[in-house]
Amino acid sequence: MSTAPGTALAPASDEAQDEGVTLCAELIRFDTSNPTSTERASAEWVVARLAEVGIASELIESAPGRASVIARIAGRDRDRDRGALLVHGHLDVVPADASEWQVPPFSGEIRDGYLWGRGAIDMKDTVAVMLATARHFARTGTKPSRDLVLAFLADEEAGGKFGAHWLVEHRPELFAGVTEAIGEGGGFSFAIDGTRRLYPIENAQRGMAWMELTATGRAGHGSSPNDENAVTDLAESLTRIGRETFPVRLIEPVRALLEEAARLYGVEFDEDDIEGSLARLGPVADFMQVVLRNSANPTMFSAGYQTNVIPGKATARVDGRFLPGHEQELIDTIDRLLLPSVSREWVNHDIAMETTFDGPLVDAMCAAVRAEDPDGHPVPYCNPGGTDAKAFTHLGIRCFGFKGLKLPHDLDYGRLFHGVDERVPLEGLRFGVRVMTRLWQSC
Repeated sequence: MSTAPGTALAPASDEAQDEGVTLCAELIRFDTSNPTSTERASAEWVVARLAEVGIASELIESAPGRASVIARIAGRDRDRDRGALLVHGHLDVVPADASEWQVPPFSGEIRDGYLWGRGAIDMKDTVAVMLATARHFARTGTKPSRDLVLAFLADEEAGGKFGAHWLVEHRPELFAGVTEAIGEGGGFSFAIDGTRRLYPIENAQRGMAWMELTATGRAGHGSSPNDENAVTDLAESLTRIGRETFPVRLIEPVRALLEEAARLYGVEFDEDDIEGSLARLGPVADFMQVVLRNSANPTMFSAGYQTNVIPGKATARVDGRFLPGHEQELIDTIDRLLLPSVSREWVNHDIAMETTFDGPLVDAMCAAVRAEDPDGHPVPYCNPGGTDAKAFTHLGIRCFGFKGLKLPHDLDYGRLFHGVDERVPLEGLRFGVRVMTRLWQSC
């Protein structure tokens, strides 16, 4: 969808692009580690940055210190019949062990063309781009093509109980008129070769099935035989789960990405020979392995209190993820792998999502990327994890993941998420402001 006839596109200024960098650095310096810190100070800072350019916002606490910010920007009248667009990002981050980092993780240090720090790509970079773009629009009087609701959210890293899910349950009026949303989970570049890049745009997410397993047995002395050992039964069940390979389930967003990659490589994609097709797709195969099937990985184990005592109970946690349409397959498989003495219960159970890759918003996202990167190829994408979009779907909002981030070809973007030495290229932030500026005027 283009801008209105006679309406010239207002490009992102150098000031706005530079602000994307400085705002991100300032955001990183707020330690918003979840759950050891809160978002309150950073939320107040967001309110102040919006107020400086005349944008009103509301700071909302779901619990002491757990703060989100909501702002609404009026769009051009011609597009209001399409509903508002929600643009959301989260203020919290996962913790970081400073002893493992080359730079202090909350320093916002600039080094070697990168901005370093916890949250640099997950996702204070996108929050900074949202802020820089909003400030640019306010300073220049530029109107988005439709009403925008900006949401700067708490608690995403712990599932959104104090953020997106709380707001959807307790303050749904904040999202009145919203029909579509963009958040994290897509819009970053992935190198095909020395010049060309894919830009996966999320239109699907795997569902979340975190579970606690409990084995019950017969307590006894550690020196005595015991064929009802809870530790043994739980360990065997976890081993079965950890070594299970789920079957390939080729959902449409994954198929579409693989077919486009095959086209760009000039090779055949044969869905009846997935392994052979993947072998022809180079690094794309590794990138996409995680969304070809369901998964379940043991992550925690707890049992006992003394070496010479066999405990009567042992517990463990498993991180289960399921593709859209394949939740029951995951549940049935887990239940088949558990020994009779082991039971399960949900720790965090959330939906899988999928929407079609079409419509004016998709066209606008693709056009914004291509305008700033002619060698970029937008494609559908299934996020292997989960985001705050899961909450907003409960309001009937159609959700996508899109940030607009062009990366150096030698940067392993995926390993930086929740990893050591998280960093974002400065030029990537500037690119994001340019892309977001285009998108908001044509969405």
